[in-house]
Amino acid sequence: MDVLPFCLLFLFGVKGQGSSVCPHHCSCHQDRVNCSHRSLTSSMLPAHFPPGTTQLNLHGNMLTTLPNGLLDDLNELRSVSLHGNRWTCDCGVLYLRAWLIRQSSDHTLYLNISCSSPPNLQGRPVISLTEEEVLESCYYWYCDLALASQVCLLVFVLVQVLLLVALIVFLRRFERLAREVRRATAETTFGDGLTANDYEPLKEGRT
Repeated sequence: MDVLPFCLLFLFGVKGQGSSVCPHHCSCHQDRVNCSHRSLTSSMLPAHFPPGTTQLNLHGNMLTTLPNGLLDDLNELRSVSLHGNRWTCDCGVLYLRAWLIRQSSDHTLYLNISCSSPPNLQGRPVISLTEEEVLESCYYWYCDLALASQVCLLVFVLVQVLLLVALIVFLRRFERLAREVRRATAETTFGDGLTANDYEPLKEGRT
């Protein structure tokens, strides 16, 4: 009996079952996946959802972005709820915006998915953002990052300068202390030699 086809079937079957496992922090019923009101952050989202998912609930969490490609393989998806999250409308929202635009020509279906930050875009529906608005927020983010890098570099240079000054002060004190020790040693040696010379005539006179 050839066991190779059986092994291949078993392996593919296990793989298929693994991909259909209900994600952690979510509850699943048939083809519906409910991850709503679980205090999920973007980093807690699963790498993928079951491929046969038709309804996905992600509302009422603390999501700020969606990982790129997270929803692309859900070909059977018919309904998704994403409102009630803290969407940050900077570079990280580009995937969500593009996915929403591809879903339906009726953009009013997703008007409740709105930005929580930055302040100039707060309350704006994600699907209504223009690329220029999103890219402008990216520029601000890059500027903030560059400013933070410069501040860190300045702090690093200041720390190095302070360490150098402390080292110079320490070396000068050490040098001064070394001179004092040498001077004290020389005076002690000179004093011992003088005392020996003073007693030398006395010893000769007695002899």
